[in-house]
Amino acid sequence: MIIYIVRRILQAFVVLIVVSLIVFLLTHIIPGGEARAVLGPRATPTAIAHFNSVNGLNLPLWEQYWQLIDNYVHLRLGYSYRNNQPVAALIGQALPKTLVLVSLALLLALILAIPVGIFQATRRNKPDDYVLTGVSFFFYSMPTFFLGPALILIFAIRLNWFSFEAPQSQSVIGILDDPRALFLPVLTLALITFASFSRFVRSSMLDALNEDYIRTAVATGGGRSHVLYRHALRNALMPIATLIGLTLPWLVSGSFITESVFNYPGMGRLGVNAIINDDLPTLIGTVVVFTIVTVVGSLLADILYAVLDPRVRYS
Repeated sequence: MIIYIVRRILQAFVVLIVVSLIVFLLTHIIPGGEARAVLGPRATPTAIAHFNSVNGLNLPLWEQYWQLIDNYVHLRLGYSYRNNQPVAALIGQALPKTLVLVSLALLLALILAIPVGIFQATRRNKPDDYVLTGVSFFFYSMPTFFLGPALILIFAIRLNWFSFEAPQSQSVIGILDDPRALFLPVLTLALITFASFSRFVRSSMLDALNEDYIRTAVATGGGRSHVLYRHALRNALMPIATLIGLTLPWLVSGSFITESVFNYPGMGRLGVNAIINDDLPTLIGTVVVFTIVTVVGSLLADILYAVLDPRVRYS
C-alpha cells in the first residue's frame, strides 16, 4: 500500500511538472511574446523591454522556467493588469465557489445515480430498465451549453421555480444562503454526471450479483434486500471512488460553461473572462490551479479506493 501511494504521488508530481512546462512553452510561442499579449498591440518597444526586464523575460529559458516554478511554489501567480489585482487574490475569491458548485453537483449526481443504477440492475432488460437507459444516454450526450439554457427556459422563465442567475455573493456562505439561485447550476452539472454514474452503478451491480458469494448468500437463506444492500451494493460501490477521480476533469471543464451560462462567480467564469479580455496571467493561473485540483482529486480517489477495497494488492 505504501509503495502504491508513493508511486501515485510521484506520478501526480510528474503530471504537474509536465503541465507547468507546457504552460511555460505556450507563453513563449504567443505572437509578440507575453509582453505584447499583456500590454497590447500598441505597446512601444521601450515598454516591452521594461516589462521583460521587470518580469525576468530577458533571462535564459532555463532560468525563466525555474523562476516560474519558484513563483508557483510560493503562490505567486502573476498580476492581472485587466483587474488590477494579483492573480492569486482573484483565484482565492473564485476557487472556493467553484469547489462548492462541483461538490454539490457531485453529491447530487451520486444521490440520483446510486438508486437508479440499483433499480436498473434488479430490473435488467425490463421496459423500465430500457427507459432509464434512454434517459441516461440522453443526458450523457447533452452538451452543457444547451442543457443549462434549457433548464433556465423551463424552470426559471416558464415555471418561475428557480432563479435564472446564480448567486452573486462574494462569500461561500452567501452562495449557500441562496439555494433557489444555486439549484439550476448544480442541477446542470449533476444531470450530465448522473448519466455516467448510473450506468457505472448498474454495470457494477450486475457484476456483483453474478459473483459466487451472492449465490452463497442466497442459498443460505439470505433475504433479497439483505443480499442486495448488505453484500452486492457494498462491493459494487467501491469502484465509484475511482470513477469520481476520473469525473473531476469533466466537472471542472463543465464548470467553465455552466458558470458562464448562469453568471456564477467562480473559476470557470474567471477563466472565460480572462480569455475574452486577453488577460493572460489570469488565464494561466486558472489553468494551473484547475490542473492542481484535478490531479489532487484523482490522487485522493485512487488512494481512497485502495484503502476501501482490501482485495486490491498493488505491487
